[in-house]
Amino acid sequence: MPLPDFDLSLAILLGTVLVGGIARGMSGFGTGMIVVPVAAALYGPKAALVIVVLIDTLPIVPVTIPALKIARWREVLPVLAGLSLLLPVGIQILKWGDPTMLRWLICVAILLCATALVKGWRYAGPRTTVTSLLVGSVAGLLSGIASIPGPPVIIYWLASHLPRLIVRANLMALFFLTEALSIANIWVAGLFERQAVLLSIAAAGPYFVGLLIGSRLFGLANDKIYRRVTFVLIAAAALLALPAADPLFAALGRPVAD
Repeated sequence: MPLPDFDLSLAILLGTVLVGGIARGMSGFGTGMIVVPVAAALYGPKAALVIVVLIDTLPIVPVTIPALKIARWREVLPVLAGLSLLLPVGIQILKWGDPTMLRWLICVAILLCATALVKGWRYAGPRTTVTSLLVGSVAGLLSGIASIPGPPVIIYWLASHLPRLIVRANLMALFFLTEALSIANIWVAGLFERQAVLLSIAAAGPYFVGLLIGSRLFGLANDKIYRRVTFVLIAAAALLALPAADPLFAALGRPVAD
């Protein structure tokens, strides 16, 4: 199958994916929150989810396998169960929702999540199996709509008394399994459309390059700087991709959404 024609829309997408890869390589997160709002503005929310899920699946395999041995599964499994329940709901909302309203929802959700992480918000309530299920449910809903399961779980687990190494392993294990669940649910929902898959193939190269650049940059400054840079990029992507900013995309035509 031929790759998409190279035009201004594709150039912006590939540039955004490159930036998302650099952010992920530097700070360990940020791909979905940077790429999804811009991809949704250019090609529609459904294509945006497919692009992020496909380009972000293979790179996480080598680094996740060792983490699976360290993860505390009694912490991971209740969250995963809640996520599994609401992920299909999120995907159905994405499939049948109005594209413009979904773009507002995605951008606002990303800005709220980024604000929560920047402010260092932490969950201080009870830590029970039911709570873990609820946190996982919120993560599943966000994952299905915009491929951003991380913020609710990060806020929840970083407030625990678990060592940072265990928290990191838990997150990596959860995200790895979430990717597998997302692919299965996207397939069942029939969202693997030709254009979205071809865009993912075109974006895979720049994403890998971005990951390599970000990995090389890691260690040149402290973690706080990396995180600040990533949050600025996330905020810029979400604000520029708001439907209110559509005049900026006027030369690119309307987003591809049905």
